[in-house]
Amino acid sequence: MKDVIIVDRQDITRVGIETLISDTNKASSVQVADSKGDLVKMLTTTPDAVVILDYTLSDFGSVDELLNVGYRFSQSRWLLFSEELSYDFLRRLIMSSESFSIVLKSCELDEINMGLLHIFRGERFICGRVTNQLLQSQKPVTESLDHILTVTEKEILKEIALGRTTKEIASNRNLSFHTIITHRKNIFRKLEVNNVHEAIKYAMRAGLVDLAEYYI
Repeated sequence: MKDVIIVDRQDITRVGIETLISDTNKASSVQVADSKGDLVKMLTTTPDAVVILDYTLSDFGSVDELLNVGYRFSQSRWLLFSEELSYDFLRRLIMSSESFSIVLKSCELDEINMGLLHIFRGERFICGRVTNQLLQSQKPVTESLDHILTVTEKEILKEIALGRTTKEIASNRNLSFHTIITHRKNIFRKLEVNNVHEAIKYAMRAGLVDLAEYYI
């Protein structure tokens, strides 16, 4: 059972979400926040709450403000339930934190319910409309990975981007743990990135990883 905080200024939407939440029988309490300040106060009391937020009607000024609150309350899970959101906003949010799921208000009821069930299970959910929007807007990097990484390095980068650990990659490729560590260091050096997050972003921009494959 989870505490739920709803941040949505549309009364009809808020009532509808409350009804759907009630039908899941997975919420121990439901609170309503009118502003970012109210939300932060509630999260201070219930830091592992599920937050259902209409970002477009909220007083969050930027994606950075939203991410900062998400980082501060790292145990919380978020479902953005909004109208259309920009490509840059969606891409930044999804690639910066695993805590955020997204369902658009234009989605079918079954998909909205699916999003709620996923978030109550602690799983990320990205609706089909958002996934399609990101897929259609993908732009490959100018310089091809073919001229930067070896075939083996590209394969390992893809496995990293798909969330596999160094130990798993080593086992799958019948290589030692230290060999994969060496490959990782070489990949990061060649791509001029500092961490896994930056490497994953590079892999996505290069088209090495399909966004739909990444979300699964």
